[in-house]
Amino acid sequence: MSTGESFIAHLVELRTRLLHSVVALLLVFICLFPWASDLYALLAQPLLAKLPKGGQMIATDVTTPFFVPLKVAMMAAFLITLPYILYQIWRFVAPGLYENEKRLVVPLIIASTVLFFCGMAFAYFAVFPVVFGFITASAPQGVAVMTDIDKYLSFVLSMFMAFGITFQVPVAVVVLVRMGLVTVEKLREIRSYVIVGAFIIGAIFTPPDVVSQLMLAIPLWFLYEAGIVVASWVGKGKTKEA
Repeated sequence: MSTGESFIAHLVELRTRLLHSVVALLLVFICLFPWASDLYALLAQPLLAKLPKGGQMIATDVTTPFFVPLKVAMMAAFLITLPYILYQIWRFVAPGLYENEKRLVVPLIIASTVLFFCGMAFAYFAVFPVVFGFITASAPQGVAVMTDIDKYLSFVLSMFMAFGITFQVPVAVVVLVRMGLVTVEKLREIRSYVIVGAFIIGAIFTPPDVVSQLMLAIPLWFLYEAGIVVASWVGKGKTKEA
């Protein structure tokens, strides 16, 4: 097969994988569409539970009550189909990988996906109640806390991304060690800098209360330590293979 034919074949394969992913995403979204409002209510539950009696959320734009639940349904559809989308990506890149690379990539993809979901779950069940409790308790007397549903969605998504990415630290550590860019000994040496950086990141990506900052910084530190442990084990396995 010539270079031109090979390139066209790769494009056709890429189009097929993208088409499968998009179709799966749309099918799940269509199934979730009737429950879009219920999904938003579930997403807003951590805040609604902390609002004063009679408190509620508001919509300041005319189209917001319709489009915001749709965004939530699309987000839920993406999360549900994410394993299938990653599988399609794997089907596309797998033929170009060596066997030892395949043995490493598959566990990393699975671990990365699981850790991202764990980060989101940690934010929803552990962080949100603390953050929203602090926010509502800090409101001056006589001020009604009524958050716009679109701004709430933006805040929640940013927190999901922050914690989902934070929980990728073990995967990043393992990849860096496996690629030979850094050693386990060096990672242990810079531990103090990582701890300081974790608290700086916690201060940037969370509301200005100490508890929520600690709830991001401490897991980041623990995940870094877990990454070092796993990287040490992977490094030993690499040495045996060599």
